[in-house]
Amino acid sequence: MTFQDIFKSDFLSNVTSVSIVDMLIAILLSFCIGVFIFFVYKKTYKGVMYSSSFGVTLIALTMISSLVILAVTSNVVLSLGMVGALSIVRFRTAIKDPLDIAFLFWAIAVGIVLAAGMIPLAVFGSVAIGVVLLIFVNKKTHDNPYLLVAKCANEAAESSLLKKIGERVSKSAIKSKTITDSGIELNYEVRLKDANTEFVSNMAKLDGVENVVLVAYNGDYLG
Repeated sequence: MTFQDIFKSDFLSNVTSVSIVDMLIAILLSFCIGVFIFFVYKKTYKGVMYSSSFGVTLIALTMISSLVILAVTSNVVLSLGMVGALSIVRFRTAIKDPLDIAFLFWAIAVGIVLAAGMIPLAVFGSVAIGVVLLIFVNKKTHDNPYLLVAKCANEAAESSLLKKIGERVSKSAIKSKTITDSGIELNYEVRLKDANTEFVSNMAKLDGVENVVLVAYNGDYLG
């Protein structure tokens, strides 16, 4: 093969540049592992609104990555053009959960590794990653944090509220305190001693306490 042959552009010669067997194996395996990634994502999802389209995207990314790498490895000219084409692509969708980034890179990496012919690495690597995610993401924690939001009319009501909080929670840390003409608004991160939340109703009945709200807290409510 000469230097001119490398950069020769012949459409018909590219038809057999990748064998049918290689294409079928890459597409089939990328689909199967993509479905496995989708399954792990569905089992480990901890957000509020589950997006089925993101799971389908993971399958598509795995297959698309395999097709791109198969094409790039079979033609030098195409690889140069692919670099230029991908350099102008801009993704505008915001990734809210850091774990979603891991799934995106996982899908892309598996597609690349499969198309490169490293099938055992792609299969066993995906199984290992899936097991790790299933174990650690689904690990139950008994010390779940909550966010307690309360509005008090004065400092006396605030003192009574804090006393009740100390009696019913194992840990508490103030996140913010806002003082206005209408009263005092408190935001506390609390960790309950048990699953009983009856104390929230009791605190709302205290003199000077206007309202009390208890919500699950993951660190994203206050910025």
